Amino acid sequence: MSTKQKRYFLTEEEIPTQWYNIQADMVNKPLPPINPATKEALKPEDLFPIFAEELARQELDQEHAWVDIPEEVRDMYKYYRSTPLVRAYGLEEALGTPAHIYFKNESVSPVGSHKLNSALAQAYYCKQQGVTNVTTETGAGQWGAALSYAARVFGLEAAVYQVKISYEQKPYRRSIMQTYGAQVTASPSMSTRAGKDILTKDPMNQGSLGTAISEAIELAVNTPNCKYTLGSVLSHVTLHQTIIGLEAEKQMQKTGEYPDIVIGCFGGGSNFGGISFPFMRHNILEGKQTRFIAAEPASCPKLTRGVFQYDFGDVAGYTPLLPMYTLGHNFMPANIHAGGLRYHGAGVIVSQLLKDKLMEAVDIKQLESFEAGVLFAKAEGIIPAPESSHAIAATIKEALKCKETGEEKVILFNLSGHGLIDMAAYDQYFAGNLTNYEVSDEDVRKNIAELEKVI
Repeated sequence: MSTKQKRYFLTEEEIPTQWYNIQADMVNKPLPPINPATKEALKPEDLFPIFAEELARQELDQEHAWVDIPEEVRDMYKYYRSTPLVRAYGLEEALGTPAHIYFKNESVSPVGSHKLNSALAQAYYCKQQGVTNVTTETGAGQWGAALSYAARVFGLEAAVYQVKISYEQKPYRRSIMQTYGAQVTASPSMSTRAGKDILTKDPMNQGSLGTAISEAIELAVNTPNCKYTLGSVLSHVTLHQTIIGLEAEKQMQKTGEYPDIVIGCFGGGSNFGGISFPFMRHNILEGKQTRFIAAEPASCPKLTRGVFQYDFGDVAGYTPLLPMYTLGHNFMPANIHAGGLRYHGAGVIVSQLLKDKLMEAVDIKQLESFEAGVLFAKAEGIIPAPESSHAIAATIKEALKCKETGEEKVILFNLSGHGLIDMAAYDQYFAGNLTNYEVSDEDVRKNIAELEKVI
């Protein structure tokens, strides 16, 4: 492990006062979400029964490039922001690469991940509207922990449906949510119609983010003064996460360098968009040539092997129809430990950007991600979350290409969270009990064929 490390921060006054909405600058705007009942383009008021009204407006806003961060949210950001931008000298030395590697360390937030950036905003808007209860879903528990904390900050009651396999694999994330006062239920459950239907068909179902979303939405619409909140995929979530890239942009200026490559792990798109979109605007508006790489698990490869079409965001079909790269809302991903990446579809903004070739996607096998996470821990002293290790693995690949060519490229990746509550997964890795899961072409074709019958 290198003893040489350089970290860059911002002063309190330098912390951004606005989020960035890339939709306003995109040449090809994302196609509109569709109301499944009317088959018409969604209007903000169609979302009012589910989301806080301001969040519904942000979701469909393709006009305003900059959105003011409410002062109350910015005050809470100051508890942990700016997060450090770190020059990864240790990783560079371990790889013997001429590349300059930087990472944005979002693991320093109170809940250990980037998820708090949007949780605080969503809880604030709910509170401003007079909402008293919020519901949500969570995979690995990073988002559930963030929403539970944010709900406590703004005096809301929170109910979290956690994907059953993660509920069992990661009991301490469940404990964190309960510590903040949230009610946590393993999904699928018998507490909702959607959960009962899933368990009736498959009593041993281990759940997915799609099943948990269905249950959380059902509870929200059937509970007085309650709204649903979401941790990724949707455009307003990615909007809030651009605080990451906007800070990184200012911090990179302090280094005197500019990234040639920006990398983030990919589940639904929140941390990838958060680190990428502020830099991507310079590609769109100024013709810069930065590459943007989304690193997804090989067991859930919607970007690399999915199809672009309208699909539901959940298993039960409660959400609007979203134009996205998808494996089909009925896709049941393998039980990998990167629970936050086990989602069948991609957000509409990222899907359009990938379609327009403004970004790339790679798939990472589970064992490769853990190998990368261990190497990073030895080199930089931080044990990364299994989700973040996918970004590290993609970074290592690019850095080794630089070693082969001798190019001194600047690589920036988002360390979206630490893995200190994921040590059971590392135990399984060290014991040799983890395997690589890959989806067969036949399984992909079959699931997409079933999707086309439904949509």
